[in-house]
Amino acid sequence: MDWFADNARSLPWRRDPKPYHVWVSEIMCQQTQVATVLPYFERFLRSYPTIADLAEADEAELMRQWEGLGYYRRARGLHAAAKKIVAEHDGVFPETFDEVLALPGIGRYTAGAILSIACGQRHPILEGNTQRVFSRWVALEGSPSETPNQKTLWQIAQAMLPPSDRPPGRDSGAFNQAAMELGALVCKPKDPDCNVCPVGSLCAAKRLGMQSQIPGKVKKIQYEDKTEFALILSDGAGRYLMRPIPRGGRWAGLWDFPRPVDSSIDNGEAATRWLADQLGCSLALGPELAAIRHAVTKYRIRLSVHRVCPNDATLPQPPSPWTWLSVGEMGQKPLSVTGRKIAKMLDAEG
Repeated sequence: MDWFADNARSLPWRRDPKPYHVWVSEIMCQQTQVATVLPYFERFLRSYPTIADLAEADEAELMRQWEGLGYYRRARGLHAAAKKIVAEHDGVFPETFDEVLALPGIGRYTAGAILSIACGQRHPILEGNTQRVFSRWVALEGSPSETPNQKTLWQIAQAMLPPSDRPPGRDSGAFNQAAMELGALVCKPKDPDCNVCPVGSLCAAKRLGMQSQIPGKVKKIQYEDKTEFALILSDGAGRYLMRPIPRGGRWAGLWDFPRPVDSSIDNGEAATRWLADQLGCSLALGPELAAIRHAVTKYRIRLSVHRVCPNDATLPQPPSPWTWLSVGEMGQKPLSVTGRKIAKMLDAEG
């Protein structure tokens, strides 16, 4: 904690650690680097300064604010939890562990982080940084994701906490933040800077020379290659066919160009027939405009972008809620990362 007091990064949720601020920061930082989160966090708090403001947010605008952070389920969880806090707690973030854990999108780690950091309560936390710090501290071999090791690490995290009577700056919240910061800045996954570590003299992995072997490897995702197709249909007046992705679909709540995700559609002609069936017309497939590579869950996807056009002069009438949008109007909608890339490409074409 002495080291943390001297070396902690200045972060907006640390400067004003209200439960709401810590909650939003913890959700945003899940699977996302802090440097990426900073501009999103500050913009989010300007748009939704209170839990009540977040509860009343328009979902489409909320998703647009989140665009680029990915893992959009997090944003929907924040929205649902804010509504529950307003309905059940008069808009005041609850301060008991069970009540916080009952909120959508909040698990054991997040509940402990919020209540320890914002409220000084004695709760342990375990996430990527702290499980690496504690694994090395006790020379815990094997993957930290294995159930017995997870149980051990939670026990260590609990045992490490200061007594409940410690003042702010020396309490469990300070300790948890110090452990996370140590993992982020010193006890890094590769090439930990053991020479400047404030707890190096206590570290079993350092003593045994096992820093590079601990923690054990987490099983890597075996990615599968997949090709998908995005279809660009213009109305001839600078607008393009788009649709909101329905609930249950990948990136639900965002807008996208027509894109079938059925695994049986593995070529452009089949994708074009799919869109023609949706619109009740005949369409012709044009040449590929671009190929965008990205990863989703276990898939490495090559997104093949094609123009399509009607086979006759009649422009199809899109079914609701599909609609025609100009590039400018797309800027007001929440788009997937690949959808935004296509929009920028169309904008550059003029």
